[in-house]
Parts: sequence; structure tokens; C-alpha cells
Amino acid sequence: MATKEKILMISGKRKTSIAKARVIPGNGKIIVNNMSHTNLPMMHKLLIEEPIRIAKKTLKNIDFDVIIKIKGGGRESQIEAARLALAKALVEKTKSQPLKKAFMEYDKHLLIADVRRKEAYKPGDSKARAKRQTSYR
Repeated sequence: MATKEKILMISGKRKTSIAKARVIPGNGKIIVNNMSHTNLPMMHKLLIEEPIRIAKKTLKNIDFDVIIKIKGGGRESQIEAARLALAKALVEKTKSQPLKKAFMEYDKHLLIADVRRKEAYKPGDSKARAKRQTSYR
């Protein structure tokens, strides 16, 4: 009987986007919203590949697939959420401290979420910060 590997679920957030990465046994494919990451626009593809390239330098091989589902937000925040989820999934699956250190040295936002959010509108005004000008003439 083959041993059953548990499926690992990791999430990443950016603004209002939420990405959920599922790690399954495989040969290193990255699927983003039911599409290979190689079919994404060039800049998005490169952003998704950053954690993979760092991992390939640090680890010998990647013998699992990562399936990422993204909901909410805009395109850029979705890609950043997916990138965060992918990097966290790689570290969690491999339990590699050198990989974690390499991610932190390259860009801390590969493992730590950016928690900035849009500021709320203020009462009686149309924007969060800018106030109406008054003239006392």
C-alpha cells in the first residue's frame, strides 16, 4: 500500500484578494485559476516565478504541484496574493530554513503579508483625507 500524503492548504492575502494554494504530489507545475502560470501575462508570470526560481537555487528539486485559486480584488493584488501563498506553501512543504532565509533576504513580502488597507471615507466628505476648501472672504 502506498502512503497517503496529506494535502497542504496555504492562503495569502493582499488588499481584498485572497489566494488559496493547495500542494499536491506532482512534478513542479503551478496552476493559477485552472490555467498554467506560463499562460499569464509576462509581468504576472515573472512575479509568480520569483519564488520558484529562488526555491530551485536553494532546493535540489520540487516534486509537487501547486494549485492556486484566487478570489476578489484586482489583477495586481490577485497576483501578489498568489505569490505570497506560493512562497508560504513552498516553505511549509519543504520545512527548509535556508529557503525561508533566501525568501526573506530577497523580499520580505514573499512570506509576510502587506496589511495596508484603503482608508475609510470621513463623514460629510467625499475622500478619506482631502478636505473641502473654505474661503472666509
